[in-house]
This record gives sequence, structure tokens and C-alpha cells, in this order.
Amino acid sequence: MDPSTLMILAIIVVGIIVLAVFFTFVPVMLWISALAAGVRISIFTLIGMRLRRVIPNRVVNPLIKAHKAGLNVATNQLESHYLAGGNVDRVVNALIAAQRANIELTFERCAAIDLAGRDVLEAVQMSVNPKVIETPFIAGVAMDGIEVKAKARITVRANIDRLVGGAGEETIVARVGEGIVSTIGSSESHKKVLENPDMISQTVLGKGLDSGTAFEILSIDIADVDIGKNIGAILQTDQAEADKNIAQAKAEERRAMAVAQEQEMRARVEEMRAKVVEAEAEVPLAMAEALREGNIGVMDYMNIKNIDADTEMRDSFGKLTKDSSDEDSKS
Repeated sequence: MDPSTLMILAIIVVGIIVLAVFFTFVPVMLWISALAAGVRISIFTLIGMRLRRVIPNRVVNPLIKAHKAGLNVATNQLESHYLAGGNVDRVVNALIAAQRANIELTFERCAAIDLAGRDVLEAVQMSVNPKVIETPFIAGVAMDGIEVKAKARITVRANIDRLVGGAGEETIVARVGEGIVSTIGSSESHKKVLENPDMISQTVLGKGLDSGTAFEILSIDIADVDIGKNIGAILQTDQAEADKNIAQAKAEERRAMAVAQEQEMRARVEEMRAKVVEAEAEVPLAMAEALREGNIGVMDYMNIKNIDADTEMRDSFGKLTKDSSDEDSKS
């Protein structure tokens, strides 16, 4: 092949590669689309986005959308929000929705809400179309001891001014639940709650539960009311059972103390008996010693023996009389 032909082919190949790299690095088609939409943006600005590692279509497409909606949004604002980790497309959609709904919302405020982690588009939509939050069954006990369960539907509207730093839906549900429990607990009877469930919603709504939250409570409606257990009777039964167990424990303690005292008294009696037996065993020795030393005479000794004999005889007569009376009672 002719060397000149080879050189021409090489130039063509190099040109194609250069053009491919150029169109890959420089978003020419995106630039043309922006110009066609009436957005004035320089091709060098798009190249600068590439150098700053910003995906150009993530900025230019929302910019075109904002321009068509009549919003005054600069390229630097969108690019800086993208670099901060925000969702540029969602912010622009929220601004367009706010403009259509006549809601005053600036780009800085919208970007701050988005960077705070909240869905700013959903917040704007909720400002136009309020959201209904349904609570689970919340149980409270009336003064008569009957448990009452209530389920509420809370209609809320997003408060855009308090989206940054305001509490979420969980706080609303918790506060409403607390209000329901306190309202039921302050009722004299569960029948009053069943007769007038609106009393719960009116009392709870008047407490300003949306203070410090990102929402504005429009209404609280009681969807369902149900009767639960007789908590008062259950508590009284449990208390009676506890009192019975305490009384039984105290009685057992007193019985154990009585048994211990009885055993102690028996031990003392046995000890005294042992001492008596021991003392009686020493009596003959003492009498013998008294006779030897002349402290008592023979007649004194005989009188003592006679007294012992009389005592034994009376004891035998007493035993015979007792045995005969037992036989008569048996017969």
C-alpha cells in the first residue's frame, strides 16, 4: 500500500479518536439542548464541571426545567448544592411545585431542607395536600378501672418554616397518644368516653401538640373506640392475692418462732430435770454425811423415811383411782 494512503488512514483514525475523546469529555449535545431551551451556558462552564467532577446533566437538566418554569436559579447555586451532596432535581421540582401552589419558598431554604435529610418535594406536596397519620390502638384506664382503647387519625400539613430542626411524625403520634391516655384517665367512667369520643379529640387538639414539630395539626379524629380489660378488678385481685401471701408468710414466721420457743422451753425443762435428778442423787450422800457429823439424828432420818413412804402410798392410791375412773368412762 502506498505510504501516503497509510498516512491518510492514520490521520483519519487519530481524528476519530480525538473527536470521540472530545465529545466524551465535552458534553456538546447537552450544551446544544441548553441553548435550544434558551439557557445561556458556556461550553467552558460544562468543561469546568467535568474538571470539578460534577456530572453536567445533573445540573443542566434541572436548570432547563427551572428556566422553563420561570424560576430565577443560577448555575452556581445548582452546582454548589450538587457538590454539597444534595439532590438538585428534587430541589428544582419542589421550587416549581411551591411556585404553582403560591407557597413562598426560596432556593436557599429549599436547599437547606434537602441537605437536612428531608424530602422537600414531599413537604411541599403535603402543604398542598395534607397527610393523614393513623395511630395504633392507644389504651387508657378510666377512673372506674375499665380500660378504653382508642385509634385516632391525625390530619397534618407540613410547616416548611420548621422543617429544619422540627420533630417528625413519630413525635406527633407520641404526643397524641399521651393526650389520649391522659384524657381517658381523667374521665370518671368509661361510659362517658364511649358516649362522647369527640371529647378526646377536642381535649388533645387544644393542647398545641404541634409545637416544635415540622407539621401543623389540622384535625384529630377518633376512628375507633373499644373496651379492654377491667384493670381495676385485676389490680384489686392481685392486691388481695399479695396481701394473702404476706399474711401467710407472717403466720408461718410466727409459727416458726413459736416452735422455736417451744423447743427452747423443752430444752430448758430437760436441763432442769437433769439438774433435779443430779441433785436427788446427791441427797443420800448428804444425809449420810449429816448422820456421820451428827447434824441430824436417827429419829429425824426415820421421820424422813416415813414421809417418803406416805408419799409413795398416796401416789399409788391416786394412780388406782385414776385407772378406775378411766375404765368407768370407757364402759
